Amino acid sequence: MNLTIKEARHLIIGSQFFTDTKLNNGKKDLLKIIEHLGYIQIDTISVVERSHNHILWSRMPHYKRSMLSELVENDRSVFEYWSHAAAFLPMRDFRFSLIRKKNYREKYSRWGKANKKVINFVYDRIKNEGALQSKDFVDKRASSAGWWEWKPSKDALDFLFHQGKLMIAGRRGFQKVYDLTERVLPDSIDTRFPDEKEFYEHLIMNSINSNGLVLEKEITYLRKYNRPLFKKALSELLEEGKILKAVVKGLAAEYYTTKEKLELLNQKKIRSEIHILSPFDNLIIQRKRLKDFFAFDYTIECYVPEAKRKFGYYCMPVLYGDEFIGKIDAKADRANKTFIIKNIFWEGKVKHEKLLQSKIKKLAHYCGCEIISGKA
Repeated sequence: MNLTIKEARHLIIGSQFFTDTKLNNGKKDLLKIIEHLGYIQIDTISVVERSHNHILWSRMPHYKRSMLSELVENDRSVFEYWSHAAAFLPMRDFRFSLIRKKNYREKYSRWGKANKKVINFVYDRIKNEGALQSKDFVDKRASSAGWWEWKPSKDALDFLFHQGKLMIAGRRGFQKVYDLTERVLPDSIDTRFPDEKEFYEHLIMNSINSNGLVLEKEITYLRKYNRPLFKKALSELLEEGKILKAVVKGLAAEYYTTKEKLELLNQKKIRSEIHILSPFDNLIIQRKRLKDFFAFDYTIECYVPEAKRKFGYYCMPVLYGDEFIGKIDAKADRANKTFIIKNIFWEGKVKHEKLLQSKIKKLAHYCGCEIISGKA
């Protein structure tokens, strides 16, 4: 299959749900979005809004933070674990987290044996007392300098969580609440350990479903994997007709997609809307892909030394239709209910200032701000 860049963009944007205007009614639709995207990245930075809330709000204008909490804590249809980074994941995909948990246990088995006492202490407390946070564990240790607070139990919590004995039952003030896996996991969830073939097929189909078309290296982004077995899984899916190869004009690489994804090309065009995206949004997380398809060069500069920043600490991409038209450096000052626009950087001559101002107002309101100051 041969595609133009424009067609490729259509597949990508359409697959990221920016063409769907119906998914905005409640938790059921929110779960559909999370299941479709495969993961929603969690990050501690909240200069504008927590990444997971921003990502979901971008796709669901009526999204409320309480909806996600309810899916995690009440419905148990979403859980926290690890994708390429910390993320909210669909509970239906729980069994595919078991491989990483097994690998983690094996990799850190020596640490587990060396710290068995504190690990058992933490586990037994949660078993007997119920769900706890890291702040519920405070150990006093003596040193030559005198008494000081230290929390080895925090490491034990992380160890038990990553290896699968504990799950995050919810959050309080964004702080994790841990409980035994068997008390969090719904009885109906499939917990069969997947073999590598199943796991790779899951990765491939999930990636295509959420991104439209993908490279091998994009499917395995930030993951350790067995390349021969992965290639075998790709070949078998191709032979069965479950996936197809695609070539994009102007790009040398060979992409993978599906017949169902290609049908998006016959559907309505991308709506000409403005989206101010989180720097951790699923659409932009792979920067080379962003450059190849959208000719958009983007770096989140909060990790860049201040003297070397070009666009600001928390500069967010601005998408219009299927083009990135600029970046906006902003901050939500919730204490003063003020949304501060530090700078706006346009990519080209075509500007959509009125549309952007309207979107800024909506984002500011979502962040709890009533006043907009700066360059808007």
